[in-house]
Amino acid sequence: MKNKIINKAAELFLTLGFKSVTMDDIASAMGISKKTIYVHFKNKPKLVEAVTFTIFENICDGIDCICEDAPNPIAELYQIKKFVMVHLNNEKASPIFQLKKYYPSIYNVLQSKQFSKMNGSVTDSLKKGIDMDLFRANIDIDFISRLYFNGMSGIKDESLFPREQFSMEYLQENFLEYHLRAIVTEKGMTILNEFIKNSNVTTNA
Repeated sequence: MKNKIINKAAELFLTLGFKSVTMDDIASAMGISKKTIYVHFKNKPKLVEAVTFTIFENICDGIDCICEDAPNPIAELYQIKKFVMVHLNNEKASPIFQLKKYYPSIYNVLQSKQFSKMNGSVTDSLKKGIDMDLFRANIDIDFISRLYFNGMSGIKDESLFPREQFSMEYLQENFLEYHLRAIVTEKGMTILNEFIKNSNVTTNA
């Protein structure tokens, strides 16, 4: 039952937002009493915490699988972008923004976990790209990895990129292209151009 509650709450939170969804909403959607939820989670923050880190672990598992199977680090980054967008429902409810605003302590822990995971993943990707002659050999791997994390976090700031003007898909697609253009070799640019050509993301929300 605990996992069922987490899964249903995750679905509602990602669709409607952490703030909007109440414990009553979750109970109603599951056809159970609110008391049943409180047996497993003493309050909403505890449920939000469980949902947040469950989603994070699921995404990490998916990223690990992609990294193992992707033919090259450029394809890897595009596949990860697509995978994360699907699992976060294209971030239509601005989950990270709401988490930061209404549950800052949970957000801070998540940020730390995300940095650790992304920094390791991007560092490995950059090294692989250099070995495959897709990324320039003279890039500062640690700097680029941290810059990538900062950029991916920054585009989720709705005060800078309002959702009515920029869809999350558009932001992710264009930031990824921006990031890769700065580090690819001529060989890497050939691969990147194929992904750019196949992109059908519109310019706004």
